[in-house]
Amino acid sequence: MIETDILIIGAGPCGLFSVFEAGLLKLRCHLIDSLAEPGGQLTEIYPKKPIYDIPGYPSILAGELVDRLMEQIEPFKPGFTLGERAETIEKMEDGRFKLITSRGTVHLAPIIAIAGGLGCFEPRKPPIGNISDFEDKGVEYIIKDPELYRDKKVVLAGGGDSALDWTIFLADIASEVSLIHRRTSFRGALDSAEKVHDLASAGKIKLITNAQVVGLNGNGRLNEVVIKTKEEGEILKQTDHFVPLFGLSPKLGPIADWGLTINKNAIEVNTLDYSTNVPGIYAIGDINTYSGKLKLILCGFHEGTMMVQSAFKHIYPDKKLSFKYTTVNGVEGFA
Repeated sequence: MIETDILIIGAGPCGLFSVFEAGLLKLRCHLIDSLAEPGGQLTEIYPKKPIYDIPGYPSILAGELVDRLMEQIEPFKPGFTLGERAETIEKMEDGRFKLITSRGTVHLAPIIAIAGGLGCFEPRKPPIGNISDFEDKGVEYIIKDPELYRDKKVVLAGGGDSALDWTIFLADIASEVSLIHRRTSFRGALDSAEKVHDLASAGKIKLITNAQVVGLNGNGRLNEVVIKTKEEGEILKQTDHFVPLFGLSPKLGPIADWGLTINKNAIEVNTLDYSTNVPGIYAIGDINTYSGKLKLILCGFHEGTMMVQSAFKHIYPDKKLSFKYTTVNGVEGFA
């Protein structure tokens, strides 16, 4: 049996940073994650993807950010239960929650913080009849290692941040990069969209808008995509890889049965402290929802900071919380 102050479900960036903020308040943390190592989507899906909106880092690879977060929380000695999914929770007579994982590991804590990102997720696949025939044979839904595409022809599809970011990144790695988007405008960051247009104008990538990939050809391995355009009809394009980046389809999994208020696969929270409708349970990061929600890592960092302040008051209602600056005490003064 594992006992702690704050039981964090999800060892992604928001969960990891919450350990640091909790440590400053002398609160112990233990993290549960269904993945085999910390980092969440940053580790599992795109460790080599550059991230541009972390304060102090003009650019940092996702995997490197996880490394820095792990280094930051090391003084506070958090515990980890990895490769196990949080299954059931029960409120005990002493006010604590008992959480049991998919492998039967029992955890006890007065506070549960759900930082599970998108929950259980799977990539959204385009409606191409034979796409499963080429999965891992030229079709990838997630870019884990950009070196796979070095000196190769790559066709990406999508209009969000992932499609834009990877188009920019692969422009210097692949021999040819083409981005297909069904509209002329993008959903991703304006700066990234501008960079993609600049790369296209300079002839470093091919940008095809008002179009979508509707077919795949190959003999055992992908070698051609069929692109349907408004202007030219169907065109064929040779490629070594097709990477549709249409986002992830989230599923809450067992969390959906915990009595929390759910809105479109996300947990509703009070923005005062990111608490849920169940006292003692909080939700931070991409898994929560509220008016004005932005699914950004830096916003999740803020939510985790406010969460641990509220958690302290929940655990120690009679203690006065005295917030101190790390610039005065240093981390060692809190560990």
